[in-house]
Amino acid sequence: MTVKLLLLKSGEDIIADVKEMVVEDRPVGLFLNKPCVVRMKDYTPIQDTETTEEKQKQAFQVKFYPWVPLAKDPVIPLSPDWVVTMVDPIEKLLKLYVEEILEYEQPNQDSSASEQSNSDQSD
Repeated sequence: MTVKLLLLKSGEDIIADVKEMVVEDRPVGLFLNKPCVVRMKDYTPIQDTETTEEKQKQAFQVKFYPWVPLAKDPVIPLSPDWVVTMVDPIEKLLKLYVEEILEYEQPNQDSSASEQSNSDQSD
C-alpha cells in the first residue's frame, strides 16, 4: 500500500492508495484506489477551558469526500498530466484515511433487508 496526497491541476487535494500504470516497462499513468478529496475546515472548540496547545491541535477538521463518487470501480485511472505534485501525507492524515476509508467495511444491506422480510412474516 502506497498512500499519497496529490495536488491536481484542478486544485483538488486527493488522497489515495496509488499504483503506477505501466505499459512495456514504462509508467504511463496512475491507478488511484479509493481516492478522496481532502478538505480542511476551521474547527471551533465548544468549551473555552482548553489550553492553547489543545486549541492548536483542534484548529482544523479534515473531511474526506469521494472523488468520482458515481464510479462503479473503486480504482480510478489518472493521467499523469493532471498531477501537479505528489507527496507523502502527514501521519495523522494517513492514519485517518486508512482507518476511515481503506479499512472501513460497509454494512451488508442485503442481510438487513432479508432479516426484515423474515420478521414481517408471522403466523
